[in-house]
Amino acid sequence: MTYSDKLISYYKIIANDCVLGVSLDCVIFGFHDTRLKVFLLRWKETDEWCLPGGFIYKTESVDDAASRVLYERTGLNQLFLQQFHLFGDANRYDRDDTWQRQKMPMPFSGAWPDRTISMGYYALVDYTKVTPTADFLSDACDWFDVGELPSLLYDHCRIINVALQTLRLQLNWQPIGLNLMPEKFTIPELQRLYEAVLGRPLDSRNFHKKITGLSILTRLDERRTGKAHKSPYLYQFDQLNYQKALINGNLIFV
Repeated sequence: MTYSDKLISYYKIIANDCVLGVSLDCVIFGFHDTRLKVFLLRWKETDEWCLPGGFIYKTESVDDAASRVLYERTGLNQLFLQQFHLFGDANRYDRDDTWQRQKMPMPFSGAWPDRTISMGYYALVDYTKVTPTADFLSDACDWFDVGELPSLLYDHCRIINVALQTLRLQLNWQPIGLNLMPEKFTIPELQRLYEAVLGRPLDSRNFHKKITGLSILTRLDERRTGKAHKSPYLYQFDQLNYQKALINGNLIFV
């Protein structure tokens, strides 16, 4: 089946099986090499990038649709996933300009709504566990630093910015560290995560004192090897105490 044939089939699915005028976009955050990253797709045969997303089948809930998109792009189930904003401006983006940049033929009448509102979701993943997978509309997928994004289609730059603002606001009452860090980590590595999310440095001594005083970490009888200085101990989250701290509002340390 040619790409054009796939597009025609795709348009028919949208027209017949999906909720017209409503879509979703997923901001998938990961943490790697001290950088907060976001997962993007490159539109086929272009230099334009976009967020994973799509339309919602009539037979599925919005949350199920978001989980489906995440599984298709990352290979992971049961991720931390949260709806954070509804993007419904009357002129979210220039549709004609976007179609031109996408190098796609205009869909037949009724296959694509004149206006689409998008529900924004953000997901937190362990970068090392993701199997990046593009869809048929894309020819590449990759991670980008949140501060160094490529040219983006639609209003996806704004969606990422709002997701990042939400992440910062929720830093002390959502399990962000638990979902972005690998199972074992050092306290300096955890500090780098919070610095990456906040976009500013934190005092190392104060961070160590506060994070260890919350009783949400368990020190392991293992050290991070290969460091120039003394090998630091590895830690993992005490998930029960971590959840209690979130519920009780005790996780205010930055």
